[in-house]
Amino acid sequence: MGTMPSEPTVQAIRKGDVDALARFFTRHRERLRRMVLFRLHPRLKNRLDPDDVLQEVYLDAVRRIEHCKGEDEGTVYVWLRLIAQQTLIDAHRRHLGAAARDAGREVRIDEKRARDGISVTIADGLLAQRSTPSRKAVRREEGERLAQAIEGMEEIDREVIALRHFEDLSNAEVARVLGIEPKAASARYVRALRRLREILEQLGIDSTAIPPPRPKRGP
Repeated sequence: MGTMPSEPTVQAIRKGDVDALARFFTRHRERLRRMVLFRLHPRLKNRLDPDDVLQEVYLDAVRRIEHCKGEDEGTVYVWLRLIAQQTLIDAHRRHLGAAARDAGREVRIDEKRARDGISVTIADGLLAQRSTPSRKAVRREEGERLAQAIEGMEEIDREVIALRHFEDLSNAEVARVLGIEPKAASARYVRALRRLREILEQLGIDSTAIPPPRPKRGP
C-alpha cells in the first residue's frame, strides 16, 4: 500500500501552524498521558503531575514545530512522543539527581530499578487488575518474580510489549520508534507476546492479564 497523503492538520503543522498543533495534541493527549504514566519513575509518581509534564511537552513542541517533518498522523505522533520522552528524561535527572545529592536525607537512586524500570512497570501493569486488598502481599511477591522473568526477555521484545500494550502504539508507530521495518516490528511483536505468555504460564499467572492492544488507527 502506498503512502497516504498528509491530512490537512498534518500539512498545517509542517508549515508551523501552532493552532493545528494544539488540535493534534488535544486529540492525542490521552495516549501521551498513558506514555508519561507508564514511563514515569516509581519514585516520582506521587511527586510529578502527569498533566504538568504534558504541559512542558506541548510548550516544547511549539518551540520545535519547525523541526516536525511528519507526513501523517503516525509520524507526527512519534515526533511528539520523542519530545515527551526527552521531557521525562530531564525530569528524572532533576528530581532523582537532586535526591541522590541530598546526603542529609541519605536518599539514593535505586539504580537497578531505574535500569530495569520497564520490566517492573510491565509486571505492575499486568498484575494491577488482579489486585485486591487481601492479595496485596501476594501481588508484591508475584510482581517481583514476574519482573525478574520479564527482565530475561530481549530488550527490544520488552519494548515492543510496552509500546503496543501500554502506550497504545500501532505496529507502524512501533516500527518508527524502534527504527525497524513494519514487518520486522510485527514479527517481533508475535515473538514477544508468545514469550510473555510462556512466562505467565510458568509463574501460574493467567495470560488474560495481558491487556489487548487498542483498535488500530492507521497503517
